[in-house]
Amino acid sequence: MSNVFSFTGTVGRDAEVRTTPNGQTVLNVTVANNIGFGDRQQTIWIRVALWGKRAEGQLQNYLKKGQQVFVSGELTQREYQANDGTTKSSLELNANIIDLLGKRNEQSSVVQPQQSYPAADSYDDVPF
Repeated sequence: MSNVFSFTGTVGRDAEVRTTPNGQTVLNVTVANNIGFGDRQQTIWIRVALWGKRAEGQLQNYLKKGQQVFVSGELTQREYQANDGTTKSSLELNANIIDLLGKRNEQSSVVQPQQSYPAADSYDDVPF
């Protein structure tokens, strides 16, 4: 992987799973990430794809609108022609990790993240 982009965000609409014509399974979900503060806060929408066996599990049932997630993978920017003829761009991420964080709403119970992170003091040997 040439680049890794990791962020936390909110699922914008329920995840969809489909199978490509060559038989590969892909889970697609759109995630909102807020950047900035106050009047300068912006929302960036990132299209996330999870491929293969990881897309075939039950994750689709939990990636519902409003769910908080941690996502990590390879980020690309794609340009396309909109229906009105203008050129638009979108951020797309081929995910390696999608972890559920917190709860979606009052009907949902707290979901613990699957990944554990090292303690802060274990970074003492990092050279930068």
